[in-house]
Amino acid sequence: MASETIDSAPASAGDAASALLRKQQRAFALEMLPSRAVRDDRLRRLADLVTAEAEEFAACISIDFGSRSPAEIRITETMMLLSSIRHARRHLKRWMKPRRAATAMAFLPGRSRMLRQPLGVIGIISPWNYPLQLAVAPLIGALAAGNRAMLKPSELTPRFSAALQAAIAKAFAPEEVTVITGDSAMGKAFAALPFDHLVFTGSTAIGREVAQAAAKNLTPVTLELGGKSPAIIDASCDMNAIMDRLAWGKLINAGQTCIAPDYVLVPRPQIDGFVQALRTSMTRLYPTFRANPDYTSIISPRHLERLRELVADAAAQGARIIDIEPVDGEEYAGRQMAPILLLGVNDSMRVMREEIFGPVLPIVPYDSLADALAYVNQRERPLALYWFGSDRAARQRVLTGTIAGGVSINETLLHQAQEGMPFGGIGPSGQGHYHGEYGFRQFSKEKPVFLQSRFAGTGIIRPPYRPSIGRVLKLLSYLT
Repeated sequence: MASETIDSAPASAGDAASALLRKQQRAFALEMLPSRAVRDDRLRRLADLVTAEAEEFAACISIDFGSRSPAEIRITETMMLLSSIRHARRHLKRWMKPRRAATAMAFLPGRSRMLRQPLGVIGIISPWNYPLQLAVAPLIGALAAGNRAMLKPSELTPRFSAALQAAIAKAFAPEEVTVITGDSAMGKAFAALPFDHLVFTGSTAIGREVAQAAAKNLTPVTLELGGKSPAIIDASCDMNAIMDRLAWGKLINAGQTCIAPDYVLVPRPQIDGFVQALRTSMTRLYPTFRANPDYTSIISPRHLERLRELVADAAAQGARIIDIEPVDGEEYAGRQMAPILLLGVNDSMRVMREEIFGPVLPIVPYDSLADALAYVNQRERPLALYWFGSDRAARQRVLTGTIAGGVSINETLLHQAQEGMPFGGIGPSGQGHYHGEYGFRQFSKEKPVFLQSRFAGTGIIRPPYRPSIGRVLKLLSYLT
């Protein structure tokens, strides 16, 4: 769906999805505030499903990609999901509890409360790059909050999508959770359905189209997009200590990660040392990049060709190409593309204007930290930002002088794995967030409730107004 548009979906594509939505809406109307026991049971069934089907899911994902390590799938998808489900079940009672809210003195002894209610039916459109994690992670928050859910996984991972559909059908009734598979026509129809909330994970361009489709129904959306996430190497950085972390963050899933470092800012005098250290780390993690079962393939020939075009465009405009494992004119066997570093890049190159989403890494020199911050801030706000160094003052300048969806310090990717913090972008990199309690709240309506007391004194502000009303209002203005 990442390459398609969201418009003018044929009616037939959405008939089945629309019928399922109505079925879930009717079921929700009969149980608008599911008990903790009901929600916990759904989460337990989801955990059992992920555990039981882990090997099957991994096999399907690997076939869909051409090659992807089962260990990598377990680390980046299965383990994260099971941890998220455990976290939700552990904290569910507290999350569901109504919250006290302050009541203005003028309206005492009345009381105020916040009641967290499920929204209804949540639609989830998930991408191909982490097909299990990015389908199920928002589902965890949706079920914890008491919602029903409909999932539309990517058509670029057809074997996994079919396996997920079958597994969900075994574990859940269709009015609880259901999976709809299909091509871009189905994706368009799905985005146009009148959900109570719609979650989309994918490219910024398609995110705009999804938001427009949802807007016709006034459906609120959570958009988890991407963009060009920078990594900043500070002058105080011990490169030998951190380089494996940077290399891992860029090369896991062959760079097909929405929060992968998209380019690196390096102090100009340290460029040569940085390049050498990064090459050493990359080849230590992956002694070879072709026919290596630990290294992921590019998802499709079209995506591989796009990456090659980005490199060719940069080379044509004067960039220096550093191929970590040259192919000597051979084709990329199994779509496994070795990392390519780019030096001498500029803003006219496509590689500096588009999200890369692959193992290509531009390296940009800077002369001062102020220059590095200006470089980042002149661009669209990224989904992630990474800083490496030991200078606390410089770290604070970066944290307070930039805006990003999330930050990892002296690490890559791992802020996304923290259930106690929200995950989400800002502006072109996304809107809304989920994970942990933040996901529970995203898929809930926090309904304000005022409970009036039998001893309320609000009669003094009702007509007919007496001559003393001015003094009364003056007093109340100090109490509200």
